[in-house]
Amino acid sequence: MYIFLHHFEPISSQEVDDRFLPGILIAMTWGVVWSYTGDEVLPNGKLFGMVIIFLCSFVGGKIVELIKIPMVPPLPPLLGMLLAGFTLRNLPVINTYINIIPTGSSYLRNTALTIILVRAGLGLDPEALKKLKGVCLRLSMGPCFLEACAAAVVSHFTLRFPWHWGFLLGFVLGAVSPAVVVPSMLMLQDKGYGVKKGIPTLLIAASSFDDILAITGFNTFLNITFSKGPVYKTVLKGLCETLAGMLIGAAMGFFCRYFPSKDQKGRHWQRACLILGLSILAVIGSDRLGFHGAGGLTAIVMTAISGAKWSKEKEKVQKIVAKTWAVFQPLLFGLVGAEVSVQTLESNIIGTCVATLSMALMVRILATYILVSFAGFSIKEKIFVALSWIPKATVQAVLGPLALETTRSMNTPHLEAYAKTVMTMAFLGILITAPNGALLIGLLGPNVLSFDGIENDSTSST
Repeated sequence: MYIFLHHFEPISSQEVDDRFLPGILIAMTWGVVWSYTGDEVLPNGKLFGMVIIFLCSFVGGKIVELIKIPMVPPLPPLLGMLLAGFTLRNLPVINTYINIIPTGSSYLRNTALTIILVRAGLGLDPEALKKLKGVCLRLSMGPCFLEACAAAVVSHFTLRFPWHWGFLLGFVLGAVSPAVVVPSMLMLQDKGYGVKKGIPTLLIAASSFDDILAITGFNTFLNITFSKGPVYKTVLKGLCETLAGMLIGAAMGFFCRYFPSKDQKGRHWQRACLILGLSILAVIGSDRLGFHGAGGLTAIVMTAISGAKWSKEKEKVQKIVAKTWAVFQPLLFGLVGAEVSVQTLESNIIGTCVATLSMALMVRILATYILVSFAGFSIKEKIFVALSWIPKATVQAVLGPLALETTRSMNTPHLEAYAKTVMTMAFLGILITAPNGALLIGLLGPNVLSFDGIENDSTSST
């Protein structure tokens, strides 16, 4: 036995940790949850479905990360997470053991939305906004709004959607995905492509505002769709909620700028926990009180104002929030995939949804190309920006199921067909645009953008 073991090369303790620690933590977590809940985490239990979806989505994301194709950029892990949830829902035997708690699923998606908003607020760069404020404003608002209008018009004639449902669908589809755009742009920026003209910085900054507009528009038309009073009262309520959210967020942001004090140890951890806790309280608490449009704006205004004065500590807070997102991302996309059932889909609906999505995307691409004109970009660079502005994922995963949940909670079964179509469109939008958008960015970037390696080195050293 000694001779047999002696032939194996010793491995370091770090390698042992990397190989076995994730599995040990998962097994330990499962055991702890079982000790509290008993049979609820076993097959047919209320928590079993959540646990299985999380584990399978996590594994699906890792499998997609391992796919390496020569000369092709890596695919986003969220694609594997989405397909894992979809597969679990539609496997004939396994789906009978997976029961999802609607309330728990809703809270998890809202928490994921909160983390997205926090990351968007922390990702805003005031200096970049000052430099590119004109084109950044056009890029962050124009394509989203025009795509929403195009989707509303097209869906009204192809899917027979009422106008308010058409605009609700449009703002679900109108958001660009920071989960795809930001890592892709950071990769190009690190390699020195497009740095001199600030193209990666522009797209990173504009993606945050794009998501804010989409979420605000969706909440507005969701309130209009399910409100029982006059439309003007709903619109006034939405405006009041927007103003209240911005004011409360600004007050909380100035508070978080200077608290905790400088003499605290591990202040970046305290700040990360503080903004996450306050943001979750704002988003979920405002929903509990019936002010659905205020929480998201409160979260993003608070993080943007507080993070603007954190200097070097801001980067540490961003890393902690990114680790939190790594936990919620598999749950979010796995649950979205699990909402789509093949048995309930009609073949003609899928074709119509793809056609509607394609026409709305064409309007978005054309609008983006026009709106970034007169900003000093070449034709190739404008084409790159336009094609980089199509990936959809995070916001669609959060907003897509909300209409369906609202129809069920308000006992309006006659509207459920519209809500299921919105959910299907969100699913198809992620499935089609996320991988293709990432591939387009990775393939076109090095061939279209100018190489500014020397400039990039100097900026990174500062």
